[in-house]
Amino acid sequence: MSSRSPLFPDFVSSDVTALADHMRHCAQSRGPLFRLRGGLQTAQALAAGRIVTLACVVMVFGVGLIAVI
Repeated sequence: MSSRSPLFPDFVSSDVTALADHMRHCAQSRGPLFRLRGGLQTAQALAAGRIVTLACVVMVFGVGLIAVI
C-alpha cells in the first residue's frame, strides 16, 4: 500500500505547513515596536497586582503636593 492512500494521511506535509504558518506568524509579531509592547505589558502586569498600593501612593503625593502649595 502507498503511504499516500486515504487510510494513511500525509501527516508530515501538514505538520510542515503548520510549522511554516506558525513561524510566519511569529516573525510578523516581532515588528519594530516589539520591545516597547513587551515593556508595556510587563509594566501593566506589575501595576495590576499593586493597583491599590499605587492609588494610595498617588493620593499621598497629591495630598503632599497640595500641603506644600
